[in-house]
Amino acid sequence: MPTARKPKTRSYDPAKIRAAVSAQFGHVTAAVRGLTAEQLALPTHLGEWTVRDLVAHIAWVIDSAAAAAERPEPAKAEVTAVQWPFATAPLAGGIAAAAKEFPLEGAAEAAYGRAADRLAAVLGALPGSRPLALRIGAMTLDDFMVTRTVELVVHTDDLNRAAGLEIPFDRQALAACTRLLADALSVKAPGGSVEVRIPPFAVVQCIEGPRHTRGTPPNVVETDPLTWVRLATGRTGWAAEVDAAKVGASGERADLSAVLPVLG
Repeated sequence: MPTARKPKTRSYDPAKIRAAVSAQFGHVTAAVRGLTAEQLALPTHLGEWTVRDLVAHIAWVIDSAAAAAERPEPAKAEVTAVQWPFATAPLAGGIAAAAKEFPLEGAAEAAYGRAADRLAAVLGALPGSRPLALRIGAMTLDDFMVTRTVELVVHTDDLNRAAGLEIPFDRQALAACTRLLADALSVKAPGGSVEVRIPPFAVVQCIEGPRHTRGTPPNVVETDPLTWVRLATGRTGWAAEVDAAKVGASGERADLSAVLPVLG
């Protein structure tokens, strides 16, 4: 995990985050309801995963808070939301395996309903400051919910691309996802020589070198939120998005290819 710079502590409104998670999961649930057996069998760009595996993983993403709450309560939180992208990388294989084994008996919609009910019960019973015992280390419930916006936005996009769907993105969920991944970039590549703009949700500085203090920054990267999410999670490559004019990069230091993705 990067340690060169103290992680950012951006503030998130817990009520808005919970509403965003609920809204985005609701969008996915509505789409899953209409998937055919043929669509569930389609391949994805996530290794050997089929759409059915992806659908199961999304249910696991939501159920994981309840599963963690059933374990003994840790003494204190060890991982913050902005550290989460780095903490997950070494455990990605185990997390993927656990998610793939998530029970999706019968209709996927029923499994989604159970996961939503279990999450609602946890949110109704526990304070946001309560640490959860996770594979990556203890994390507060509030911070964990912020990471769920990332999981849901990223996998909504995965599902749209694999099954030819048009599931909408909740604005607050997309905003939180964009901001968390942008802050993670500034932790991974600390500095002030490059300004990364992801309107309308985030602006961060990164990369060692001369720090910009006033006027027009000499090195600027700008892109839209969904392209940023794909870059930050390795769903697409830097050169491809620059060539497609999805990313604007000006200045001799405005090349993020060496520090992407931040969540792999």
